[in-house]
Amino acid sequence: MATTRTATTQWKGSLMEGSGTVALNSSGVGTFDVSWPSRAEQANGKTSPEELIAAAHSSCFSMALSHGLAQAGTPPQSVETKADVTFQPGEGITGIVISVRAHVPGISAEQFQTAAETAKANCPVSKALAGTTISLDAELLS
Repeated sequence: MATTRTATTQWKGSLMEGSGTVALNSSGVGTFDVSWPSRAEQANGKTSPEELIAAAHSSCFSMALSHGLAQAGTPPQSVETKADVTFQPGEGITGIVISVRAHVPGISAEQFQTAAETAKANCPVSKALAGTTISLDAELLS
């Protein structure tokens, strides 16, 4: 069964001087301020498209990795994933670095690396961002 999720942005003014809000309509968990300075300079308590992409990518990757590990008979105790999305004004998104640290009993570092690479290649957000360079830093914790 397919699902659709919705977010709505209200924007006022020009790109440089304007600002807006993005509402997470499907979940209803919040409305967040956005502006050009929060995107191209300091966040200053506001979000950006890149931060929202980072949230989507880190959560999707964690789910994909957890699922792959469980299917292989080695479910994780914990997975912590950080996604760093780099934005260059005038160029756009220039890269994403996924950093994952996980506790997975009964798996070797090599097996974990393979599972992490598979999750990176196959999580739906990675696939949606296929035009962007995505790097992986995976560490199996003891």
